[in-house]
Amino acid sequence: MSVSERYDHHAKLVAHMADTLGVDLLEQMQRGELDGEDLRQMVHKCTGCTSPCDCADWLAANAAGSDVAPTYCRNAQAFELMKG
Repeated sequence: MSVSERYDHHAKLVAHMADTLGVDLLEQMQRGELDGEDLRQMVHKCTGCTSPCDCADWLAANAAGSDVAPTYCRNAQAFELMKG
């Protein structure tokens, strides 16, 4: 997988995790509570995850939504803060 493909894959995981947790990233950006650099940093953290396959499985198993991210999510705290 190329670097850009890996980044895109993790960007999708971050977006999917946000959706699953009920966090609207676009709304957060429109409110000024999240900017492009913040989002890039979240994706960057995600690329360092050692459990991306587990994450994809967790997302599939929690398609109806979840109140909390899995414990291994490197962005769990950021998502929790965005939820509010």
